[in-house]
Amino acid sequence: MTAAVTFQKVSRHFGAVRAVDAVDLDIAQGEFFAMLGPSGSGKTTCLRLIAGFEQPTAGSISIFSERAEGVPPYRRNVNTVFQDYALFPHLNVLDNVAYGLMVKGVPRPERARAANEALELVRLPGYGARRPGQLSGGQRQRVALARALVNKPKVLLLDEPLGALDLKLRENMQEELKLLQRALGITFVFVTHDQGEALSMADRVAVFDNGRVMQIGAPQDIYERPASRFVADFVGSSNVLPPDFVQRCCGQRRWGSLRPESIRVAPGATGEGVVARVVSRHYLGAATKLALDADGLRLHATMPAGTALPADGDHVVLTFNRDQLHLMEEQA
Repeated sequence: MTAAVTFQKVSRHFGAVRAVDAVDLDIAQGEFFAMLGPSGSGKTTCLRLIAGFEQPTAGSISIFSERAEGVPPYRRNVNTVFQDYALFPHLNVLDNVAYGLMVKGVPRPERARAANEALELVRLPGYGARRPGQLSGGQRQRVALARALVNKPKVLLLDEPLGALDLKLRENMQEELKLLQRALGITFVFVTHDQGEALSMADRVAVFDNGRVMQIGAPQDIYERPASRFVADFVGSSNVLPPDFVQRCCGQRRWGSLRPESIRVAPGATGEGVVARVVSRHYLGAATKLALDADGLRLHATMPAGTALPADGDHVVLTFNRDQLHLMEEQA
């Protein structure tokens, strides 16, 4: 599998701050790769290193096997879509999309044709004469995407491009971006702090924290088999279970991860299982999430819509299948 982007022990320091700390990763050609993590975790700095807006303090970066250190952004076969879109308000949509081609000296008829094709690709045919101020947020996002795609990059970098959209539009754009990436077959590198976006769109996900990659894998592996307590808690808000609890349940003194949807909840204060008290209920539409107290251990469980719910303060018995309890390394 050809690597589109390779990091080898890449670090980026800003004074005493290690924004990126000895990161190794390979992003395959044609892959939809997500960088996921909280603010300040290093994911955006990694994206800027690929784009050429930052240079590594240590380590090496290759883009399609060519060393990228010292290569300016305009000489890299990558383009970036930013969260704020960065459209020129004084230019119409067609000229915004064609701007990169104009800078390259492409003749006006040719760049107009390419810009119109890019607008059709993002389902905005006929919008070329409008100004950005006349467009909705979703339409501006599509224009920014067309402006990046018109240059035919080998790698498209997306820096939280859906963050400014409302929930419904964001969900629609998630589907469209994935379909577009599959149709084009180019490498997408998508930065987000939203676990739902990463899990639903990406072929693989890299989870970042404190400048380091904590785990890389397919969305299902990241969700169901987290490598550390941080990953378990950040991706899907799993129940992170201490070694004492896990030892009582399955005889191994290890940290464990148990997803809320894996827990079965039955009424009562006695029985085989873990007795807990309902602290609060949170309605989520398709399910209700219960916050539970099990002898001082806070747990969460989800119950599907339509099932009878316990009241706040009720005692319940929690059970789960042993194979749904994922064991993690002691030091994780």
